[in-house]
Amino acid sequence: MTLQISNRDARRLWLFKQGLSEAPTGPADPLEVVRRLGFVQLDSIQVLARAHHHILWTRNQNYREPMLDKMLSHDRSVFEHFTHDASILPVETYPVWRRQFRRKAEQMGRAGWFKGLPDAAARAEIIERIRREGALSTQAFDTKIDGPKEMWKRPPHKLALDYMWYAGDLATCYRENFRKFYNLTERVIPDAFLDKQMGDAAQLDWLCHAAMERLGFATAGDIQRFWDAASSAEVRDWIGTGDLIPVKVQTATRDWVPALARPDIADQLANAPPPTSRLRILSPFDPAIRDRDRLSRLFGFDYRIEIFVPAAKRKWGYYVYPLLEGDRLVGRIEAKADRRAGVLTVLKLWAESGVRWTDARASKLEAELARMGRFCDTPQINWQCGATPSPPP
Repeated sequence: MTLQISNRDARRLWLFKQGLSEAPTGPADPLEVVRRLGFVQLDSIQVLARAHHHILWTRNQNYREPMLDKMLSHDRSVFEHFTHDASILPVETYPVWRRQFRRKAEQMGRAGWFKGLPDAAARAEIIERIRREGALSTQAFDTKIDGPKEMWKRPPHKLALDYMWYAGDLATCYRENFRKFYNLTERVIPDAFLDKQMGDAAQLDWLCHAAMERLGFATAGDIQRFWDAASSAEVRDWIGTGDLIPVKVQTATRDWVPALARPDIADQLANAPPPTSRLRILSPFDPAIRDRDRLSRLFGFDYRIEIFVPAAKRKWGYYVYPLLEGDRLVGRIEAKADRRAGVLTVLKLWAESGVRWTDARASKLEAELARMGRFCDTPQINWQCGATPSPPP
């Protein structure tokens, strides 16, 4: 008979896979967190903390921002490239990421992203300059945009640097105030990983197996979207030759949907502990909620980030954080940190439909805000909206 995974068990396993079952305490080991998750998305927007720092802090609240900078720029234990977006990956992933260098350069070319790209000779000059001078950012170059300035249009040197980064010819060696510094790949990636070669089929097999390990159960689309380093057709072909078994997963609406799992799925379910009842403020880019379709299926939580939505048309707010308590998403909060003034301001708070906002739940949120305040160096918490949540709009 096909194994049936109840919604409660599905959420329990998923949160365990995402490192959100345990209390986020003890010595911080951000490299182990990145390895467990597979990657951590980078994002430049800093409302409370930038997404990559927030994601790591959520899993261990002794994490501090310089730790990731050290991993990238000094330890070389992680590298930066593109999954579904710019991300930090464990450096041991590098040998299976070569297919992604090729894919992303080709995809961006087809999409017209590199229209006006300098030719091979001009790109070689940039390579030679970096070889002579060391790591350079875009500010070391002064080519100008040809023609009218348009949104997302970039000067030739930026096109060349980005193209060579996507193609793997250059690598990020560090960032300053989120500005990327490019260096020759052989200066950034340790030889043990740079020299290791794997065939394309072996790379695909590793990536699909690694996705399943982190997903627990999945549709073909879930597997494809996890790394976004293979096409849908490639993933379907891999499934056809793999050892996955069919299961049925109960959704938040109590429907049963087909999925796939590894043969040891029963043991995985038995060994996944229940999540702590602690309340956590999640980054909008947290991997536990990044796949909005999976989020909706498992938690019945409809979530979209509205930073590109005109203010008058926003349903919630510019940058709204989901609130996770145990295995439920119980609310949303809009807050911002003024690090210079040392103030964290709560702008709006909502409880999800059907969630009763008890004194115990309110105390948990206050405790989490205080922890977030220590992380952001904003010890003063200012409730602009009052501590009683509003109902969903």
